[in-house]
Amino acid sequence: MKKVVGWIVLALVIFYIGTNPGPAADIARSLGDGVANVFRNIGAFFSDLAS
Repeated sequence: MKKVVGWIVLALVIFYIGTNPGPAADIARSLGDGVANVFRNIGAFFSDLAS
């Protein structure tokens, strides 16, 4: 059951990207910015910890 739900979610994501590429790109960009911010903060934490 879990595998079926995963495939359905993947199909819906692909459909959304295909029908709304602009908003999908904005979502991907904001997710990328969020991940980069997390790693930047982790780097700053360890840099401050080392000094």
